[in-house]
Amino acid sequence: MRRLAALFAILFLALPASAEPRPPLVLAAASLQEAMTDAADAWARSGHSRPRVSFAASSALARQAMTRAPADLFASADEAWMAAVAAKGLIVPGTRAVLARNRLVVVAKVGAKGVRGLRGAGLARVLAAGPLAMADPDSVPAGRYGRDALIRLGAWPAVAPKVVRAENVRAALALVERGAAPYGIVYATDARAARGLVVAGVFPASSHPPIVYPIARLVTGTSRDAEGFRRFLLSPRGQAILARRGFGAR
Repeated sequence: MRRLAALFAILFLALPASAEPRPPLVLAAASLQEAMTDAADAWARSGHSRPRVSFAASSALARQAMTRAPADLFASADEAWMAAVAAKGLIVPGTRAVLARNRLVVVAKVGAKGVRGLRGAGLARVLAAGPLAMADPDSVPAGRYGRDALIRLGAWPAVAPKVVRAENVRAALALVERGAAPYGIVYATDARAARGLVVAGVFPASSHPPIVYPIARLVTGTSRDAEGFRRFLLSPRGQAILARRGFGAR
């Protein structure tokens, strides 16, 4: 009987895994929180296992990917961090694509003074009164875009000493929501998701590099659903979900 039981155990272990595929694990930029959650819910309603999504700054996620974390997809808020992951040979060839686009804005509490014209000295006077909340400009895409814009507009030298650096764009947004900073530089989509805040100004698109969100599959991924979910995000249905949250077409 013991031998028979051992034989059944061996046969059981040799059987293929359940037909239910492991859900994809997605590393997604913090600013994609609402849109990616909506997309994961829609994918699950279509009969698939709901993707698990880890939200953080693109810099932090890229470093996770470069340590070969067992994730399936990476959606970055800029091309630079995606390129860093690709340079390590960690992107599945042919899967890198533009997912969405965004804009850069200044947010403030309802009733706050508007940032008029977003130009040079006038912009510097308003924002340099500080504190100014923004994602870390040394590593986080939103912070990089913000610094580039302020440099182009001639305001960075006056503003830089008053910057409160946050670990990601949502943390910067939270500082303004809590009243810890009167103004913050975030994406337009973050402003839409904010509570009690208004857009005080919009940075000209010419003041910073295009805000592009690339997505790609990672070679460390094992989910059979990963490619399907990637294609869903790039499909008209997935793009409509992103558009409802304020993202621009890819």
